[in-house]
Amino acid sequence: MLDHVEVARLLDILGNRNRRRIIDLLRQKPCFVTEISDRLMLSPKAVIEHLQLMEREEILSFRLDNRRRKYYYLANDISVMVQLQKQENVVLVVPDSRIRVRKSLRKLRKMVEIREEISHNLSNIDNDIDVLIKEILTISRDLISDDTEIDLAIAIAHYDLTLDELHELTSLNADDLGSRLEDLKKKRIIEQTGQKYRLCDAHAE
Repeated sequence: MLDHVEVARLLDILGNRNRRRIIDLLRQKPCFVTEISDRLMLSPKAVIEHLQLMEREEILSFRLDNRRRKYYYLANDISVMVQLQKQENVVLVVPDSRIRVRKSLRKLRKMVEIREEISHNLSNIDNDIDVLIKEILTISRDLISDDTEIDLAIAIAHYDLTLDELHELTSLNADDLGSRLEDLKKKRIIEQTGQKYRLCDAHAE
């Protein structure tokens, strides 16, 4: 029979949904880490952490196969029975409705104030972005004379984008878009990393 401390510790362990899923899986058969990861769609790192915790509590154990893989299995299964016992003579204390209304109204006021502050800040940021774009259009003329290339550079300044996304954004044909991107790469305005185009580090700082 477990004491209250041990029961509380086990309930903490079982309070995690993924640990319960692992236990349910191991009830069916022993599994190794990558198998648990694939079956439950969890990262191997997360699986290992759950397994180690339950191994320390002697819920799980493991054996090694010929390839030195750890096969985990239930060393001690867990059966939990929860009983609800009705309490007699319980007096419910209902808060004064006026207190609840005042509290809710104060909360509403605070949320409205926060919304107004955020809206004000967003408006300022939008204005700053517009000013900066106009500045970029002016100072980039010596380096980029083509308006379409400037638009491409500004678009990539917003987000890292793939060729398909840039094609969708500009509606340029593949050859035209490719040549303009190559021109921006030669000017060290943008660079390609994998499938995405992004600002060169020197220009993005």
